[in-house]
Amino acid sequence: MKTLTNSLIISAILLTACGGDNDFEGFRPDEALLFDITFDTPAYFTPENFVDVVDNPFFTLTPGTITTLEGENEDAEPVRVTEEVLSSKKTVMGIATTVVLVKEWENGDLVEETEDWFAQDIDGNVWYMGEAVTDFEKGEVVGHGGAWEAGVNDAIAGIQMPAVPKVGMFYRQEFLPNEAEDMAEIISLNETITVAFGTFENVMKTKEWNPLEKDSEEFKYWAEGVGFLRAEGISEAGFEDLVSIEK
Repeated sequence: MKTLTNSLIISAILLTACGGDNDFEGFRPDEALLFDITFDTPAYFTPENFVDVVDNPFFTLTPGTITTLEGENEDAEPVRVTEEVLSSKKTVMGIATTVVLVKEWENGDLVEETEDWFAQDIDGNVWYMGEAVTDFEKGEVVGHGGAWEAGVNDAIAGIQMPAVPKVGMFYRQEFLPNEAEDMAEIISLNETITVAFGTFENVMKTKEWNPLEKDSEEFKYWAEGVGFLRAEGISEAGFEDLVSIEK
């Protein structure tokens, strides 16, 4: 079966071709490491180029797993997040994706519930295929902002986790114009970090941001064989730490 690596990594690309004037402001990594996620769905987005599992070492999704994160928001209010990998599948662009149910509480109140959809290609890259979002306020549904689905209304899938992370990699995580435009850059692969769940070495550090939101920059940390460890605000306070993983 053909591989996708050569088609995913391009040797040269004009950054202005990848988005609006401000999408890449201040970020100019090695262009040879920029994933080719522009404004068109890749031709290899067909079911035969994807696998049924998500087992990337930095981002593994095993049905039945529940991950819990705890921390504080920018106002120093307590935050709790649970992420449950469901056994059900969501078909996006003909591809069977793994569904993750995410719930977030602030000060004990449920503020957001999402279903995130992920799929892994035959090279091991994990793609973010969309999300259904429900926002709550005082127990009432108040909106569905940020929802998107690859292939619908010009939305395009993005990279959640590269198969072989390299420092300087720079990629879109999602794209729906003026609604979902998260970006990421790999900063380091040899961090050491301690969270409630333990101490980890050779940790990958990424920088993520949304060009649509001021002060949205944050660092995230990922451990091989474990996954997500910590998120911390850069321009604003706030953090989330891994507390437990139940399988």
